[in-house]
Amino acid sequence: MTDILVLYYSQGGAVREMAQLIGRGIEMAEGARARIRTVPKVSANCEATEPEIPASGAPYVELKDLEECAGLALGSPTRFGNMAAPMKYFLDGTSGLWMKSSLAGKPAAVFTSSASMHGGNEATLLTMMVPLLHHGMMIVGLPYSEPELSTTVAGGTPYGASHVAGPTDEKPLTEAERKLCIALGRRLAETALKLAA
Repeated sequence: MTDILVLYYSQGGAVREMAQLIGRGIEMAEGARARIRTVPKVSANCEATEPEIPASGAPYVELKDLEECAGLALGSPTRFGNMAAPMKYFLDGTSGLWMKSSLAGKPAAVFTSSASMHGGNEATLLTMMVPLLHHGMMIVGLPYSEPELSTTVAGGTPYGASHVAGPTDEKPLTEAERKLCIALGRRLAETALKLAA
C-alpha cells in the first residue's frame, strides 16, 4: 500500500471532517491508504504544553510521516488569509527534511475552511502552497472537470478544497464541498501512484 499523508489542524471540527473526506477519496484509489495526522496547538504561554497523545482524533504528526508518505494533503482553518499558527509552527520545523529533499517530487494538495464566504479561503490555499513548493512538491488542484466546482455556492476552488463554516462553525459541509474533498483526495492519490510507478 502507498501511504498518502493527510495532515491537518482543526479547531471547530470542519477541517477535521474535510480531512476524513479527503482520506476517503484517497482510499478510492486502488493501492493507496490515507494516513491521517494532526498538529498540536501552540500557545503564547511558554509553559503551556499539549499531551503527547491527543485525547481524541488523529495522532500528532511526526517528521517520519512526511518522509514515508508518497503524497501530502495539508489542511488548516483560514486565519486572515493564512494557515493557522499551529500548522505554520510545524512546517517551520521541517527544514531538516528540506535539506535532504525528502519531499521533492511528491504531489501535494491543500484544503481550508473559513468563517465567511470572502474570508480568505483562496489566499490561505495559495499561501499554504508556498512552503510545499520550497520543499519541491508538485501541487495538485481541482480541475473544472469536477462539476461541483462550477455549481457550488459555498466553498470550492481550483486551488484546493474549501468550506464556508459560518462565524461560529454552524454550517455543515455542503454536498458540493464534500464531493470536492473526496475528489481532491482521489486525484492526489492517483497522481502519487502514477509518480511512484
